[in-house]
Amino acid sequence: MDKRKVIYYTDELNDEFSTTEITPRKIDENYVYIYNTPFKRFTHFFWYRIVATPIAYAYVRLTFGHQIRGRQKFEKHKTDGYFMYGNHTQDIADPFIPNMINFPKTNYVVVHPNNVSMPGLGKITPSLGALPIPEGIRAYKNFLDAIDTRIAEGHCVVIYPEAHIWPYYTKIRNFPDTSFAYPAKSGTPVYCFTNTYHKRRFRAQPRIVTYIDGPFYPDMDKPLKARRKELRDKVYRCMCRRAKLSDHEQIKYIKREEHS
Repeated sequence: MDKRKVIYYTDELNDEFSTTEITPRKIDENYVYIYNTPFKRFTHFFWYRIVATPIAYAYVRLTFGHQIRGRQKFEKHKTDGYFMYGNHTQDIADPFIPNMINFPKTNYVVVHPNNVSMPGLGKITPSLGALPIPEGIRAYKNFLDAIDTRIAEGHCVVIYPEAHIWPYYTKIRNFPDTSFAYPAKSGTPVYCFTNTYHKRRFRAQPRIVTYIDGPFYPDMDKPLKARRKELRDKVYRCMCRRAKLSDHEQIKYIKREEHS
């Protein structure tokens, strides 16, 4: 558990408070997002279903007493591809929680290159569904093709629009609409999930309760830029409303101007 009690921040959009330090690899046009060999399909099934899913369930249940509210909302698009957006407040639990809330859907998570750069584990995370953000136009084409393919296959693409980890943060940071270009362009349904924190009677570690909302749809009659912003605003307002349900502040965040 994070032992920090107070964190001072200056930039809501760009400050990063994860305690993990990794030198990221460069994700260029040579990075392969999708393998279609039988061996790679087997390794994905093995690491994702046989290894990671039971570990994820045990970790979030035992560590956080994890509970889910609103899972039935996924029924409308049970076999369809969709995007799912969430708040970024845990380094280990955040990759696990999406797999709990919409099981048995397969999730592919848009991640920082750090996630595929870790010694040892970085070789496994692609089999767990990691889609690292690339550098350069040619590399981005492969990245976007991978997203389109996973959506067409009926899977879920998970995005943390806040981008940076703020452990145990109980509000929603003012994220940009950039990552909403994917569903806005394709007309794909969008869900959001909000992790809230709650005091437990006999545990110092707070409980995480995840609220699911959606689906939200882009208005395809509007220009791309307008529907991207509209989607972002719907998700942001919904997540802000859910975040108010937190009743425990494990770490207090103070803006530096207020401290000085």
